[in-house]
Amino acid sequence: MHSSRDYLKVFRRRNISVLLFLGFSSGLPLVLTSGTLQAWMTVDGVDLRAIGIFSLVGLPYTLKFLWSPIMDRFVPPLLGRRRGWIVLTQIAIMLGIVAMSLNSPRNALWLMGAIALIVAFTSASQDIVADAYRSDILHEQERGLGAAVFVTGYRIAMLVGGAVALILSDQIGWQRTYLLMAGLMTLGMLAAFFGNEPEDDGTHPKTLQEAVWGPLQDFFSRPAAVVILLLIVLYKLCDAYAGTMTTPFLLRGVGFSATDVGTINKGLGLVSVIFGAMAGGTLMVRLGLFRSLMIFGILQALSNLSFILLAWTGKSYGMLIFAVAFENLSSGMGTASFVSLLMALCNQRYSATQYALLSSLSALGRTFIAPTSGYVVESLGWAVFFLITALSAIPGLWLLWQYRSVIIEAHKRP
Repeated sequence: MHSSRDYLKVFRRRNISVLLFLGFSSGLPLVLTSGTLQAWMTVDGVDLRAIGIFSLVGLPYTLKFLWSPIMDRFVPPLLGRRRGWIVLTQIAIMLGIVAMSLNSPRNALWLMGAIALIVAFTSASQDIVADAYRSDILHEQERGLGAAVFVTGYRIAMLVGGAVALILSDQIGWQRTYLLMAGLMTLGMLAAFFGNEPEDDGTHPKTLQEAVWGPLQDFFSRPAAVVILLLIVLYKLCDAYAGTMTTPFLLRGVGFSATDVGTINKGLGLVSVIFGAMAGGTLMVRLGLFRSLMIFGILQALSNLSFILLAWTGKSYGMLIFAVAFENLSSGMGTASFVSLLMALCNQRYSATQYALLSSLSALGRTFIAPTSGYVVESLGWAVFFLITALSAIPGLWLLWQYRSVIIEAHKRP
């Protein structure tokens, strides 16, 4: 059992505070090349078809595992294998956002698209090494809170680069707004300089071939490797499945206004998910990885049932607040434990490639099952849909219970 001093020690560790700013620098370029850029294009009167095509800018985030072995294999000349790559990618991101600020969709649409694609590529590259850094630097007791702090910084960046940037664009214009956002990337750079470099025992891949095949050979040499991969696909499935239809449900299914949804679902949801991540990460110090995954996974499933109550109740603001707060709180807690699981499964020698592969795999279930959501709602109704999303948690929880010894052993990795 851990005492209150154990919690305070974890909070005081320098690596934890560093992850807040690395999370921020990870989330900022994502929103600036997606939702905020789409808003800028819309205001500039860009054709809707072109705006749709620009969604392909986000492709590097899906394919980042393809070049992740490079970041395991090669060591930059300054700051080490992890922090060196972090700073290099952050400099590239900052220069890219500055280049975006010097152009506009109205006057140079495809040039803007090319620059945004470069920013997305360097941002995805930063994510590769930031995830590896987090996996390498955190010890068993720190992983839950470290994951929660990183997620908190990421969510704050999404708010700053999204809502705050939109407000600023009305006051100082889009180009100055993007220039200001580029300046905020210095927060991540300072954090990288301030943080500790993970201990290097000299075992990182010596050839690019080893960097490509070594992570796979290492992972599949472990007990129940295939089952663990299936667990990664299934664990967050119920949360993601319900999330595909939450906003349409609140607008069309229950009849709330766009203002209601924006204020409560987005505003309260953001606060709740941050609080949930921090609470989940803190509780993990006492609960450990397996119990946290199990408890938070059950809460994720139960939170989906709250939308059934909202469907039965109708347009009730009290019920809306409860459902949104419960769902996002549970999601934040589940995310903290799930990210901790991914970190625990990574071998420090190949952590950049292994984490990139595992995180990409975690989106696989959502990618294939999400398109069915509309058909289920049309055929069976909202209440049955949310019941099915809750039941979709059972396979993942069953696997988690059956292979709990593997999870517990993975969490003990130093």
